[in-house]
Amino acid sequence: MHILIIGAAGMVGRKLTDRLVADGGIGGKALDALTLVDVIPPVAPAGFTGKVATLTVDLSQPGEAEKLIAARPDMIFHLAAIVSGEAEADFEKGYRINLDGTRYLFEAVRREGQKAPYRPRLVFTSSIAVFGAPFPAKIDDTFLSTPLTSYGTQKAIGELLLSDYSRRGFFDGIGIRLPTICIRPGKPNKAASGFFSNILREPLVGIEAVLPVAEEVRHWHASPRAAVGFLMHAATIDLEKVGPRRNLSLPGLSATVGEQIEALRRVAGEKAAKLIRREPDAVIQKIVAGWPSDFNPARALSLGFRAENSFDEIIRVHIEDELGGKIA
Repeated sequence: MHILIIGAAGMVGRKLTDRLVADGGIGGKALDALTLVDVIPPVAPAGFTGKVATLTVDLSQPGEAEKLIAARPDMIFHLAAIVSGEAEADFEKGYRINLDGTRYLFEAVRREGQKAPYRPRLVFTSSIAVFGAPFPAKIDDTFLSTPLTSYGTQKAIGELLLSDYSRRGFFDGIGIRLPTICIRPGKPNKAASGFFSNILREPLVGIEAVLPVAEEVRHWHASPRAAVGFLMHAATIDLEKVGPRRNLSLPGLSATVGEQIEALRRVAGEKAAKLIRREPDAVIQKIVAGWPSDFNPARALSLGFRAENSFDEIIRVHIEDELGGKIA
């Protein structure tokens, strides 16, 4: 099996690559070729004996998607996007990368299929940012997609395109609306949601973190480990069971910032919790106010998707996966 990962240099892309290599394949099929693509050079996975191509490509540039699809990968993971805060700050860049890049990819697959039969599985990472306030207490699978940010709008358009291209038989697509991924390893990025990870990640290694919103803010979360599990499951799920509604809100954990901090206190102690410095940011507060906070992901649960049940568990996953089982 040949798998193409677009956005392979990002955190989720790296973890997905490692999981695929560790498993030796997916869905009972052996992995013999990997194409890893990003705007910065992806790193080839250690220990993989199959064919690996690591490419530095801007998918939003005309013609680049066709080059990637010419090799006819069996499975495509489309993870590439600029994050919410950056997409809001730079309108043109957000639409160029998050919308145009996605459309170019979908079109490249369609045109390749016009040459000879070709219908790959395509997994698209969407976002809960496709939903906008006012919200019900829990967002169910019938709630309208009414985004209040440019990023959410770009993802919502991608979902519609994925459904239509799948309906027309150009590829077998599934879109998964990821919860906010927490705790993200590495350095802070430009995502407006970054503080959800920062206030846990930094204190766990003895570093001060800034909290820009009130502790009453509630949000929907899942760990990086769960995110990789979502992708693996989406890649192998029976799409007949999914039906024509190809975009799913995935399971997660609803928690307030205060509940996050209490979990940190339970797992790492008072000293870690005291490293969080309150510094309100009106821009971040406005963006976060338009995000959903709780879901009833009944469809995804019925289809076998799973996530963590407590923030203590999410913190311990981070300690196990990123800190070697130890905290400062």
